[in-house]
Amino acid sequence: MSKLIIDQLTHPQKVRLLYKTVLRLHRGLPEELKELGDKYVRDEFRRHLKCSPMEAQLFMTEWAKYAATITKQLGIKGKPFGKLGDELDAECVEMLNDDQVVQLYELMLAAKGLEGDVITAEDLKKKK
Repeated sequence: MSKLIIDQLTHPQKVRLLYKTVLRLHRGLPEELKELGDKYVRDEFRRHLKCSPMEAQLFMTEWAKYAATITKQLGIKGKPFGKLGDELDAECVEMLNDDQVVQLYELMLAAKGLEGDVITAEDLKKKK
């Protein structure tokens, strides 16, 4: 889709386009990753339905980067070239708030197939 056409879309249309693009890209993932990824995408997009314009811009930018990364890693045929995903740098992790750290931890547990070992934002606040 050309930049000119994308610029003419409303914000909700851009969000829907990105959402559908990410879900379409997930079709090329191994089944267990597809299921986990689709669930995570749906949850994240729902969580940000009523966020501030500044948060919305950051949200859209990060998901667009994710889509670009997955596109490069899956290629035209939708088959992974090797390693999927990207490492989080320590600086990025340090900028996360408590709820985001909990969410990242729960995502790691789900990705590794571990259940029951859940922490909450309150647990993190107690440690400070």
